[in-house]
Amino acid sequence: MTTVLKIAPNEGPTDAELDAIDVELPLIRAEIDYLDAQITVLDRPPSEVDARRLRRTRRRVLDARRALTNRGIPGEAA
Repeated sequence: MTTVLKIAPNEGPTDAELDAIDVELPLIRAEIDYLDAQITVLDRPPSEVDARRLRRTRRRVLDARRALTNRGIPGEAA
């Protein structure tokens, strides 16, 4: 059985919302990678490789957050 969801043209995200998602996408991807690294070591002690992966992905999250923060909010005075 196949279910098809019909969405009216005015029910989807706006262009501004899609643009905001595009701006935040590097942070979203970095957070997913960090979460994946954390999940990997939930049931065992992290190996040296795991620890490096955790540090690397955490740094990517922090870098992405900093970059997003430094962009500022459009329309806001600096």
